Order: sequence, then C-alpha cells, then structure tokens
Amino acid sequence: MLHFIKLGGSLITDKNRPLTPRPLVIQRLADEIAAAARVHPERQYILSHGSGSYGHVVGKRYRTREGVADAAGWRGFAETGHIAAQLNRLVVAALLRSGLPAISFPPSALATCRDGDIVALHADPIMKALANGLTPVVYGDVAFDETRGGVIVSTEQVLTALVPDLQPERLTLVGLVDGIFDADPMRDAGAERIPHLTVDQLPELASAFGASHGIDVTGGMMDKITHMAMLLDQHPQLRIHLLSGEIPGRLQKHLLDPASPLGTTMTA
Repeated sequence: MLHFIKLGGSLITDKNRPLTPRPLVIQRLADEIAAAARVHPERQYILSHGSGSYGHVVGKRYRTREGVADAAGWRGFAETGHIAAQLNRLVVAALLRSGLPAISFPPSALATCRDGDIVALHADPIMKALANGLTPVVYGDVAFDETRGGVIVSTEQVLTALVPDLQPERLTLVGLVDGIFDADPMRDAGAERIPHLTVDQLPELASAFGASHGIDVTGGMMDKITHMAMLLDQHPQLRIHLLSGEIPGRLQKHLLDPASPLGTTMTA
C-alpha cells in the first residue's frame, strides 16, 4: 500500500512568527511515522509538508504566487525557494533521526507549470526512490511557469500531480485541527466534527472552512479541500483523511489502522 502524508505548515511552524519551526513537534511526528513503518514494513510512504512561516512569508513579500517579471521578482523567487528548502532540511533531518531513509525531492526541479497549475511533473526519480526502499519527501516550493515566469506551488498541487503515476490508496493531511467541522473550531466552541464527507456535500459547507490562520499564499483551507475534491473526482478509489497532529500518538494510530474513525475521511 502506498500512502501520501502531508504535515501542514501550521503544524510544524508557528505561522504567525516568521521562520519559526516547531522542532519538538516535527521530531514527534517523524517518530510516529517511523514507528508505524516498523510495524508495517510492507507499506510505503511519500511524505510532504507545507511551508508555514517559511516560504509563505517570503513569497508574500515578493508576490511570487502572482508571477515573476523582473530581476527583483526573480531574486524573490530564489529567496522563496531557499527558505522553503531550509524547512525541508529540518523535516528530512528529523525523519532520518527517526530511522526513516528520507530523501528530498524539490518540486522546483521536477514541475512545469502553466498559469499557476502544474502541467507536468517528472515522477521517475521518486518512483526509483520508492523501488529502492527510500522515503521521498516533497514540499511546497517555487516552480517555473510557462505563463507567469515563476510561481509558488502548494504541497497539495504537488501531491495531486503525483497521484496519476503513483496511484496511492490513501492521502492524509495532518494539521492543527482534527478534521473538518461544521463551523470554525478555532472560533466556535460548539463546532462539531464531520467524521465522513463526500464531494457532493462540499458546497453547502464551504462557508465553514474559512481561511487558514496566519499567512498562507497558497490559498487556505478551502483551497486545500477544493484540491482534494478534484482529486477524488478523478480518482474515486482514493481515501483522503484530515486529522490533527497536535494530539500525541494520533498520527501513529491512524497509520497503524488507516480505517479507524479519526478526524474526517473524504470520499468520492
């Protein structure tokens, strides 16, 4: 079984404080993934993470998401890629310490975009890594764009582009909030978690998703859920899970038994 996992930027960094990682959280999550992998060595993972207070802060300063047209913009493009890679190195280092043979694949070297969308992604190196027992790690990054010159691509965009070639059975988004709620749980104490959600239920719940807390140049929660819905339309066999990584042991329990009713499960 191939399982995609994304560690949210809001979870592994303090998104309200520039360039502020949460190293203890990062290491705990790495340890939980490694522990599950030791129990089920036959399962394969592609790991990923958001940029949080790293790439989003620099990307917003230079408006890289909107495109690159001059020398200052390309300088910002390079700086955004550099900062995003710094966080990636922290995540990969934690995974290696946990015992996972993690290897980084920067999307800037793999993806071609057109008007902000990934139109091609060179997946062969990632497939070779899996075939040799390695654990690939991708992340939100800059990418060259045929229309805009350069853009920022979200982790969800990268994972979505990998699905056709790799055909994962499950994709798990690990964030601060334990799934999808019928209201914003950060502001409404009475918000109730939705254990199971289908694509046709999304329009009536759109207003409840809101934006991510802190700076996010790739679109916030609604953008992430929309990407997942599009993915389910194209790959209805996929199971998508959203759960909290703030609760110690939660991710490990989910990986040991992905069918257990934790967080929210999205299906076609």
